[in-house]
Amino acid sequence: MKSTSLRRAIVPGIAALALALSACGGGDAGSGSDTASGVSGSVAVDGSSTVFPMSDAASELLSEENPDIEVSVGESGTGGGFEAFCADKTDISDASRPIKEEEAAICDEAGIEYTELQVATDALTMVVHPDLDVDCLTVDQIVALWGPDSTVTNWSELDPSFPDQEISLFGPGTDSGTYDYMAADVIGAESETTRTDYEASEDDNVLVQGVAGTEGATGYFGYTYYEENADSLKALAIDSGNGCVEPSAETAQAGEYTPLARPLFIYVNKAKYNDNEAVAAYVDFYIENLATIAEVGKFIPLSDDLYSETQTALEGISS
Repeated sequence: MKSTSLRRAIVPGIAALALALSACGGGDAGSGSDTASGVSGSVAVDGSSTVFPMSDAASELLSEENPDIEVSVGESGTGGGFEAFCADKTDISDASRPIKEEEAAICDEAGIEYTELQVATDALTMVVHPDLDVDCLTVDQIVALWGPDSTVTNWSELDPSFPDQEISLFGPGTDSGTYDYMAADVIGAESETTRTDYEASEDDNVLVQGVAGTEGATGYFGYTYYEENADSLKALAIDSGNGCVEPSAETAQAGEYTPLARPLFIYVNKAKYNDNEAVAAYVDFYIENLATIAEVGKFIPLSDDLYSETQTALEGISS
């Protein structure tokens, strides 16, 4: 299911940017229109719900230039996306973490060659109910709260200065790359798991609604979903040893928002890119217009150096 409330929110931005792209004759590289012109066909994208708004925005913007290219964008989660991708059911896989060794092995066994393209930076955001009197967590407190052996059920158990308030937890399901990132890169659990006694969903809007509507609640998801719902949530600052740092584009790009800043990717089936003009047109358009697509999806754009690396990776996809 698509994240309908977020999709509604980015539609006006898509329309405005479509007009801007049309006026300047293409994307950032000036060749978006030429790339898509005269091409028809279908493209199948699935995977991360975090990356979904970007891939969906790319689809909507491309359709303004070439309605004969039909792009379907799903959001089954990073793990679910790779499962479909390595079974040759999709052309592109959205991912909020790098592909795992076991997933890469399945792709290799199936003869699926792919190219990894970083498309944005994310500030994984921990949020709480707006009335909760908690503003910052240390990384140790995140581990104590979300670690696989956690038995914490009250905010005062994390810190005596926190309110005596029962905690309700909301988080992504185990197919989510956001879940994987939290477990492996933030908590650092050897089992690569978090605690299990929480309300789980692959739909980030369900998590938003759960935290916003439950006293004492907390959860985590991509920065886009917090930014779109900032009026009904409170983002927690994170202290990794150098004081409390709030999630933002600036702190993520500067490397200050650690360890919750993370890269976001699309994985492209190389054979599909080289054999299917529609797939190539969509991917080329996506990368050529990456900065504007990130703006529409309310993501943190790549630095110039990272964007150059993505362009280089794209250039090598047909080799």
